[in-house]
Amino acid sequence: MTLSRTAMVVAGVVLAACAFTSTSTVSAAQRIVFGGGPAGGTFQVVANSIQTYGPVKKSKAYRVRAQSSAGSVENLRKVNAGRMQFGVVYSGHVYLGHNGRMKNDTRKYTDVLAVSYLYGAPAQLVVRKGSDIRSVKDLVGKRVGVGNAGSGAFANCELFFTHMGIWDKVKRNAMGYNDAAAAFGNNQLDAFWLFTAFPSGAVIMAAQTNDIELIDLARDAEESGFFKKYPYFAKLAVPAGTYRGVDKAAPSFQDSTLWVANSKVSADIVHDLLSKIYTDEGLAYMRNQKKTFKEMSVKDGTKGIVTPLHPGAQRFWKEKGVM
Repeated sequence: MTLSRTAMVVAGVVLAACAFTSTSTVSAAQRIVFGGGPAGGTFQVVANSIQTYGPVKKSKAYRVRAQSSAGSVENLRKVNAGRMQFGVVYSGHVYLGHNGRMKNDTRKYTDVLAVSYLYGAPAQLVVRKGSDIRSVKDLVGKRVGVGNAGSGAFANCELFFTHMGIWDKVKRNAMGYNDAAAAFGNNQLDAFWLFTAFPSGAVIMAAQTNDIELIDLARDAEESGFFKKYPYFAKLAVPAGTYRGVDKAAPSFQDSTLWVANSKVSADIVHDLLSKIYTDEGLAYMRNQKKTFKEMSVKDGTKGIVTPLHPGAQRFWKEKGVM
């Protein structure tokens, strides 16, 4: 009987130790929330791709979970508050937030630190071919999809349209890209705005139901002094042939899309993630998810960043000779 009780005690100790070890192992894997964006946008593809990349999934130090969001502005605020550890945010919003210059928001979002440059996100304004909309100013009185409220697309649309003096003169519809493309196809919108990499799936969808054109946004921006007031925007053009029936280049402007992190995220985790993604294999995987990511490279890792880097990113890019 004594031996049996001793055996039971030993077994109990062993089981408790196993349970403790198991619990410790699980708790050691830190949960990382990576803020993406709405359906149909490239932000969400970034978060999903990093979450599903093999070496990232196999990490025993952390578990990345992609989380959809309204986009850049929501990600800025949630990363700053620590509700997301990582996110995709436009460089302009990181800059404005860091300096307390967001529209109707003077708070300073200083806990959002840059990790890397991802790709350039250009403004695109889709209209029907042959319509009377030849310039942004022609949108007065028109029904326009302006992006999800809280998204970078919405914020940059408000910024540009306000600068052009038309924000309160258009019939605004706050909706995501896919919803806007569907509404455009059903003749419920006269135009819709995007701020995302091309080719956009939503514009491709719109071009299947209508003959479309892209408005020359660079001309409006140049003539109005927009570039002087907001120097973080850069000129570019959406190439001819990017979308069905659009046979000429569409001049526009873009912001840099950044991977950002909360300042309290471990420098080792940031460094480790960069070390996994910014390899030949990691970059090939990203490009396989979306052609937009062809812009991602080690040499351009800090391109378009005008705000402080996360310490883990600083260490990584210095090791790579980028800084």
